[in-house]
Amino acid sequence: MKQQVKWSPSESVIKNSNIYSLMQELCITSYPEFWQWSITNKTEFWKKTVNRLGIPFQTKPKHILDDSKGVTQAKWLAGAQFNIVDACFQNKADAVVLKYQKENGTLVEITQNELENKVNQIANSLLQQGLKTGDTIAIDTAMTYEAVAIYLGAIKAGITVMTIADSFASNEIAVRLAIGKPKLLFTQNVLLRAGKALPLYQKTCEAQAPKTVVIPVSDTVLSLRESDLLWNDFLVDNTVFQTVAQDPEAIATLLFSSGTTGAPKAIPWTHVTPIKSASDGYYHQDIHPNDTVCWPTNLGWMMGPWLVFAALINKASIALYYGAPMTADFGKFVQDAQVTMLGVIPSIVKYWKNTQAMEVFDWSAIKCFSSTGEVSNPEEMRYLMDLAGNKPVIEYCGGTEIGGGYVTSTVVQDNIPSVFSTQALGGSFVLLDDDYNAADKGEVFLIPPILGISNTLLNKDHHEVYYKDTPTYKGQQLRRHGDQMQQLSNGYYAALGRVDDSMNLGGIKVSAVQLEEVLSELEYIDELAAIAVTPQGGGPSELVLYVVLKKELPVENIKKEAQQLIRNKLNPLFKVSAVVSIIKLPRTASNKVMRRKLRADYEKTR
Repeated sequence: MKQQVKWSPSESVIKNSNIYSLMQELCITSYPEFWQWSITNKTEFWKKTVNRLGIPFQTKPKHILDDSKGVTQAKWLAGAQFNIVDACFQNKADAVVLKYQKENGTLVEITQNELENKVNQIANSLLQQGLKTGDTIAIDTAMTYEAVAIYLGAIKAGITVMTIADSFASNEIAVRLAIGKPKLLFTQNVLLRAGKALPLYQKTCEAQAPKTVVIPVSDTVLSLRESDLLWNDFLVDNTVFQTVAQDPEAIATLLFSSGTTGAPKAIPWTHVTPIKSASDGYYHQDIHPNDTVCWPTNLGWMMGPWLVFAALINKASIALYYGAPMTADFGKFVQDAQVTMLGVIPSIVKYWKNTQAMEVFDWSAIKCFSSTGEVSNPEEMRYLMDLAGNKPVIEYCGGTEIGGGYVTSTVVQDNIPSVFSTQALGGSFVLLDDDYNAADKGEVFLIPPILGISNTLLNKDHHEVYYKDTPTYKGQQLRRHGDQMQQLSNGYYAALGRVDDSMNLGGIKVSAVQLEEVLSELEYIDELAAIAVTPQGGGPSELVLYVVLKKELPVENIKKEAQQLIRNKLNPLFKVSAVVSIIKLPRTASNKVMRRKLRADYEKTR
C-alpha cells in the first residue's frame, strides 16, 4: 500500500493539543510512549481523564476499576453515584452549546442556559406523563435541537432512552420497539428532505408504536391516534429539575447494532460509556472548550450520542444541519457556524468530490476532520483535507458496543489519508491470523478491560457473542470484534472490512442475513448471498447480490426490484451496486455460504 504523508503537525498544533498537555504532566516526550503508558497504567489514565473531563459525582467512586470478577465483567467507577448529563452542563451559562439550521432557514444559536432549561422542562414533562426512574422511552426523529433535549432530559430523570434511526422502514422500527418495550415514543410528523415531506409518524403507527409525542415540523395535516399528543401539549412549564443520581451501570441509552444472525443486537450504554466518547473527542479529535463540532448523524446510530457527549462534556458546541449534508446549503452552514471539527462518512466525501459543491465555501475554521463508518478512499480523503486548506483527517473506527473507537489518529502525528496512526488511548487490541497467531494482518481482537465497552446485551448472550471460543494472547483474555486490519510497515493501520457476515453500507452496519431475509420475498430467487466488496482504488463498500434463479431474468430487473424491497422493508440508504447470477452458491462442508470466495471471485471479474 502506497503511503504518503499529507499533513504534519506544527509545533504550535502539538503544544496546544490535549494529548500534549497530559504528556507534559507525566513528563512523557513521545506519543508511542504515552499510548503505552495509557494501557500499562489504565487505572491512572482513566482517573486523570475523568478529572480532566470534569465528570461530577454525587458520590465519588471507591474504585476506578474493579476487575475482581474478571476482565470480561470489569466495573468502572465502582461505588459512584452520578448522572452523566450533569457533565454536559459545565460551560458558562451564556456560552453557545448548540447551533442549528433548518433547510432554507437561518442559523440559530442556543446557550447552555437555554438548553438546560429545555432539558429540565422535558424531564418534568416526562414525570407528568407518569414515567419514572428505570422506565424506557424511544426517540425516532431527525437529529434536531428537540431530539438532543429529549435525549438529555430523559437520562437526567433516570429514564433509559432507546434510539431508532429515522431512515428505518416500519417493520424495522417494530422489531426494535418489541425488544426495548418503551412506554413513550417521540417522533416528528414528517421528515423534511430536499423540499420533500417524508412520512415518519405514519411509519411509527404502522409499527404499532406505544403512546407517541409528535413534533410538528411542517404544515402537513396530521390526524393523531387517540392516545397520542402533540409536542406543545406534552410540555409543562417547570424548568427546574433535580438530577436523578444513578449507579455507573445504570442504562442511559439503548442502541441497536446489526448482528450476523439477522436480529439487531440491543446494546446498553451505561452512564460510564459516554466518558469513552468524550475521552476520544478530547484526545483524538482534540476538542477544546467553545469549539464547534458537526457530524451529520442520528441518535439511532452511535455517532449521535457520541456527538452529544463528546461535544458538551468538552464544553464545545454541537452543530446540527436539518437537511441532507450533500447540498451547498450544508457547506454554507459549516462556514457560517464556524465549525472547527467536521465528521463525515466516506460516501459523503465521494459525493462532494464528484459535485464540487463545497469548493466555494470558506472552511478555514476547521482544525480537523474525522471519518468513520466505512473504509475510506485515499484520493477522496486528500480532497477532503484540501477543502479546509490541508487539515488532518482523524480516521476513527470502533463500534456501538465500545462507545467510541479502538483505532484512530491524532493531531500530534503525521496524517496519512485513509489510515489510522494509533490504537485508541486507554485500550489495546491484537491482530490474529486464521490460526490465532499474532500477525500484521488479521482479525481484530480487543484486550479488555477497556472503559466503555459493553458487559451485557439486552436480547442476546453477551459472552457468546464476544467471548465464546476466543483465544488468549500472552495470558490475556481477548474479545471478538469482527473487523479485519493490517498493520503497515510504519506502524499505522489500514482497515480491510469485516471478517464476519456483516457489512457497512453508507456508514450503517447491517448483516448479510438481514438483507437476505428481506430479499427472500422475490419468488424467482432460489438462493442468494449478499456480500460487500471494496471498489477498485479503495473506499466505501458496495453491495453485491449473488443469486441462484428459478427462471431466467435480466439482472437489471432483479437489481431494480431488490432495491425497491430494501427501500421499503429495511433502509433506503442501502444501495445495490450489482447483481450476479450464479448456478450454485459455494458452501462449506457445514453448508455455510463461503462469502470470502464470492468476494474473491467478484474481485477477479472486474
